[in-house]
Amino acid sequence: MNLTNRYIFISAAMVFLLFIACQGNQNNQEQLDSDQVDPAGEMLPEPNATPSVAKFAKTIGWPDGTLPQVTEGFSVTKFADGLQNPRWLYELPNGDLLVAEASTEGFSNMTPEMEKIFRQAALVGESANRITLLRDRDNDGTPEERHTFLENLNKPIGMLLLNSHFYVANTNGVYRWPYKEGSTTICLPGEKILDLPEGGYNNHWTRNIIADPASEKIYITCGSQTNADVEGLDAQQPRRATIMRCNPDGSDFEIFVTGIRNPLGMAFEPETEVLWTTVNERDELGDDLVPDYMTRVRKGDFYGWPYAYWGANRDPRHPDAPQEIIENSIVPDLSLGAHTASLGLEFCQNESWPAQYQGGAFIGQHGSWNRSVFSGYKVLFVPFEKGMPTGEKIDFLSGFIADEEKAEVYGRPVHAIVHSNGSMYVTDDAANTIWRVILAES
Repeated sequence: MNLTNRYIFISAAMVFLLFIACQGNQNNQEQLDSDQVDPAGEMLPEPNATPSVAKFAKTIGWPDGTLPQVTEGFSVTKFADGLQNPRWLYELPNGDLLVAEASTEGFSNMTPEMEKIFRQAALVGESANRITLLRDRDNDGTPEERHTFLENLNKPIGMLLLNSHFYVANTNGVYRWPYKEGSTTICLPGEKILDLPEGGYNNHWTRNIIADPASEKIYITCGSQTNADVEGLDAQQPRRATIMRCNPDGSDFEIFVTGIRNPLGMAFEPETEVLWTTVNERDELGDDLVPDYMTRVRKGDFYGWPYAYWGANRDPRHPDAPQEIIENSIVPDLSLGAHTASLGLEFCQNESWPAQYQGGAFIGQHGSWNRSVFSGYKVLFVPFEKGMPTGEKIDFLSGFIADEEKAEVYGRPVHAIVHSNGSMYVTDDAANTIWRVILAES
């Protein structure tokens, strides 16, 4: 593509984004502004108020007798280890726990030295490309059975059981298989119902999938392939930096939300049945820009990426983006801290848990690399009231940082779910471990 054609293409992409931003946000923004929990986010600094720092964690593993620190009233134990980059969890109707094991296998033009750093930080590695089933029949905290449920996948993350089909969100598409309750393995070929873009030098490869409460639609996340798309690569792929939805068979496809750099966690808030997501924002604007966030999303929402952030704050790397696009960028609901890599999102709906946790959100924060002082590296709890976060944020499971000065961590949490048996399970992909959290005995 020559420079003239590329300019025309990118300009057309901007016009398209402006159209959907104005159309979708015209109705949504008025309601969002009226009940914003965190309208100013944090007191955002100017871009590049501090240098952009690359501080990668070195994973050293958990020494014998060392455990994560859990908030008062709970205890934590190791549930399973010996996994290969366990990332995402899913509970089947019979209580079996599924674990998606996958990882980035490398970036384009990565030097051997950089690859070594990324491997120590559990950011790249050989991807297992499988889903493992763990069965703990007596709920004693030790799974008696471990099976390979599905293999030969392509960087799987999201899982879903719907209408007697088991769905997997691979990095290159959504697939489904016939499912029989109690099965410990699936060997049949899968049916691809939706294509997704894969690859890219920044390689946001994770794809999540959930169904709406009525089981009528499925929602799929897809992150950008770049940091701030100064290259114009993402502008050529309309499914990047979006949340999409379609029917369970892949028909009636539509782009649901745009301008959302790297969404992953998705969950429907139980009281309002509104869709929420966690989003990894852009890097290289300083220690405290741009905050990762959790937010409600509605059809037609536009969250500004790559031209704007946290509402109408222009990204300095896009000085020529039309002001109308900047002004139509929605302010997210709640800041989760800059560079925290907030991934997992689940609402607590288990009645055996204390009242203060009912309806609140658990967020797995994988941890920073673009910050002079580590942020994230914990499971955060956000209380909700009347379908909205209260603004309070509580460190629920922490202690993953071993030595800040040496940039050493024991592990990195990704996804936390509260199982029907009352246990919380947390994936730690850097330590190849799943943690189990239960109410402490009184």
